[in-house]
Amino acid sequence: MARQFFVGGNFKMNGTIKSIQDIIHNLNDAKLDPKTEVVIAPPALYLLVAREHLRAGIEVAAQNVFNKPNGAFTGEISAEQLKDSGIGWTLTGHSERRVILNETDNVSALLPRRVKRRERKEETEMDIRDEGAMRQKKNATLTEVHRYSSSQARQKRRLMVQRQDDKTIEVVTTQLKAVAEQTKDWSKIVVAYEPVWAIGTGQTASKEQAQEVHAEIRKWLSSNISEETAEKTRIIYGGSVSEKNCKELASQADIDGFLVGGASLKPAFVDIINAKA
Repeated sequence: MARQFFVGGNFKMNGTIKSIQDIIHNLNDAKLDPKTEVVIAPPALYLLVAREHLRAGIEVAAQNVFNKPNGAFTGEISAEQLKDSGIGWTLTGHSERRVILNETDNVSALLPRRVKRRERKEETEMDIRDEGAMRQKKNATLTEVHRYSSSQARQKRRLMVQRQDDKTIEVVTTQLKAVAEQTKDWSKIVVAYEPVWAIGTGQTASKEQAQEVHAEIRKWLSSNISEETAEKTRIIYGGSVSEKNCKELASQADIDGFLVGGASLKPAFVDIINAKA
């Protein structure tokens, strides 16, 4: 069975009530590929605004989630709270949290991913984060980055060295191993690969480079989890996706969708959603 194409929009720390309502209005009125699963992740303050105004068929994700149900954890949001609010997805392990907030592979892997939809009367299930995917339904994100305390400019140079020294697969599979150690049900995870070495460096991952890493991730899943998991798990790409490069990226065998950053704030996000149409 073919994997359903998945497009997530990560708004990051951007937007106001009005601008997010405008984005939602554009999505609601747009003709979107019905075969593509669409999820948007606004800042936490606007999750309920998005859920209230989005049309049926488009889901909402948190940008982060904590692995405890409640308690003295200032600033955190639990899977139970997301479920109670009708939010069925979350991002975990994003590169910006790894780099700026020093989240380690183990921390990312312990965060819950997918919240089963309340209206379906399913239990909340804690999943893990991968940097590129969302879990309650979880999006786990894999990035070519470890924990660094140096400046971001130095971090990017070091990440480029990782790529140039062919350490990409080693770094990504190390992150994936941390997730695998905490994950029982891979059906609730979407894995996102993000080539951090390309951000702000003037270098862009080609479709061949992206496909190479995605294929290696799927190979790792097959060897370390199961062939069935490898075949069914969606692996999406998150490196400067735009309306200009989305179709050629989507044509690759192991690229099952996108995690879109800045472009998700623009009308062109619709073109990215329809990349397979």
